[in-house]
Amino acid sequence: MEIYLMQHGPALPKDRDPEEGLNPEGEARIHASGQALKKMGVAFDAIFSSPKKRSKQTAAIVAQEVGFPLEKIIETPKVKAMTPPEETIQALSGLSGAKRVLIAGHLPSVAEVASFLLTQGTKAAVQFEMGGCCRIDVDELPTHSGRLRWYLIPDQLKLIATSVEV
Repeated sequence: MEIYLMQHGPALPKDRDPEEGLNPEGEARIHASGQALKKMGVAFDAIFSSPKKRSKQTAAIVAQEVGFPLEKIIETPKVKAMTPPEETIQALSGLSGAKRVLIAGHLPSVAEVASFLLTQGTKAAVQFEMGGCCRIDVDELPTHSGRLRWYLIPDQLKLIATSVEV
């Protein structure tokens, strides 16, 4: 299974939006990230978001950019910020036949899920940036022996999104 982890984009402050949805720069950043993933040939069998507005917006924008049906996005508290990684992995384990899954989530959970998939015991420090994305491949779940294929920060994803194909 290919597991893609993305932290939501930058959000509006609570005094401007009590639900803390994406701000305009956050929306633009996530569009660029989604466009880059499409250029890289990434497609998804499942996309997870938390119930938080900024996570749902991130999942929807990426889905739109890569051609994933919006109605198939799975909204679950299992990818909320403080959810233990074991619970998130359990949600992934429940997917039948999914080979490529995106989690559009929050810190610290996306970093903790990455650590859980990659190591046993000590924590792996994957430094997520809002709108950045990593890919971890696993043979089975649960695991502590995943393989980090790549991590791209938002600036790198933007370069990919705006690059001209030759």
